[in-house]
Amino acid sequence: MPTGQSIPFPLGVARVLSLSDLRIVEEWKEAFAGKSKDHRFYEIVEQTLDSKFEHSYLLLEDDAGRTRGIQPLFFVQQNLVEGIPALRGVVDAIRHRFPRFLTMRVLMVGNAAGEGHLSTRTPEDEDWVANALLATLKTYAKQSKASLVVFKDFPAKYRHAFRNFSANNFTRVPSMPMTELQLRYTDFNHYVSTLGASTRKDLRRKFRKTATAPPISLEVVTDLTPYVDEVYPLYLQVHERSPLKFERLTKEYLSDLGRRMPERARFFIWRQNGKAIAFSVALVHDGIIYDDYLGLDYGVALDLHLYFYTLRDIISWSLAQGLERYRSSPLNYHPKLHLGCDLYPLDLYVMHTSAWLNPIFRHALRFLEPTRHDPVLRRFRNAHELHGDAK
Repeated sequence: MPTGQSIPFPLGVARVLSLSDLRIVEEWKEAFAGKSKDHRFYEIVEQTLDSKFEHSYLLLEDDAGRTRGIQPLFFVQQNLVEGIPALRGVVDAIRHRFPRFLTMRVLMVGNAAGEGHLSTRTPEDEDWVANALLATLKTYAKQSKASLVVFKDFPAKYRHAFRNFSANNFTRVPSMPMTELQLRYTDFNHYVSTLGASTRKDLRRKFRKTATAPPISLEVVTDLTPYVDEVYPLYLQVHERSPLKFERLTKEYLSDLGRRMPERARFFIWRQNGKAIAFSVALVHDGIIYDDYLGLDYGVALDLHLYFYTLRDIISWSLAQGLERYRSSPLNYHPKLHLGCDLYPLDLYVMHTSAWLNPIFRHALRFLEPTRHDPVLRRFRNAHELHGDAK
């Protein structure tokens, strides 16, 4: 559906806008104001990530003409078995003859480079916006030739706002969760002392080995632009090894993040003998550090135990800043389990736009949902929160 079109619904009207249209919408400047990734972040994502995403925005007005929310959306051609390693070989073989096998054009609600949130002017508007999206997205998806509507990676706190979705053809399944560590420690050694004996022993052994190598220095900057050519290949090394790939960052994204969100962006760069060997991309907001992306030089990363070394430095820095929580991006759950982290559940809400296919697809989601195939997740102490008590 082209921008400028409108979708009426019983609560008001949804207007389809482009990012350029939003420039003159005053409410856009307030969108996601209480979130770590505010409206600036969505602009950066659209303007700097690769073109596989088609972005648009729904401006939601009530019957009185008052803007109640502005919700970012994007279209993507999605691989439905991305999170199922056991099927990857068979599916890849079939795709040699049928390239689009088990892929669909998907309308996604949320953030192409992070967890999703509802954009509301007040918390009281969450229910209204959720129900407005429920009333309009199937129409928008069909007119845009999308087979699926997916609310991508919405934190569990939205389950109440989305309580009407299951009765209206959506199915909720857990997405790969983030992890969280409450920073209730005086320093890193205090934190380590609270871990299990085997984990403490293993960490100390790793750090002793790293200490025998040439010294590693850390620099924390808010603008990565002068260093982006140096560290970007480290990000690509980690990205290419990941079993799940959705977004792929660009140099422009990394530079713009620091230049346009300097009060929140933090880039950690580790060097040995003057050469960058690791870096991390983080956002800091409201007492929480979001450790979103890691880059490593795998020529030395395993020998130097850089994953654990960088984590130690980030937690130490966060404690020194008085931050209260450390949240990290999905995957790599085995070390996070032993490091005392909890899961931070994220949900997918999924609907097929075909009325006769949707019941079949709802059943298939039990097998397609990504957490089903990661046995480590079940070992976390709050693993029950992935599914919760809602359907």
